[in-house]
Amino acid sequence: MTRHRSHSAVFKRQVAAESIAGETLHVLSKRHDISRQLIRIWVGKFEAGALDDDMQAADLVQEYEAKIAALEVTAQVFQRGQAMRRSSIKRSG
Repeated sequence: MTRHRSHSAVFKRQVAAESIAGETLHVLSKRHDISRQLIRIWVGKFEAGALDDDMQAADLVQEYEAKIAALEVTAQVFQRGQAMRRSSIKRSG
């Protein structure tokens, strides 16, 4: 059964740079436990600048995740305030 792993753009760039610097695919494959074909793909993307796009996309995802987390906190505070208002209305009514 095959494994599906997700590698960071930083890791992909590192492996691609090692390959371009002259490290053999065999050695890189064994060292990082990844296929030689995957390294070839990453090198091609690295040379085309596509891994830079992956880095920018990853940064954007992190930025959006931070905004979502902040909105979730705001929503929780709002919901607590609503619950408090409802309970005070019931008591006074």
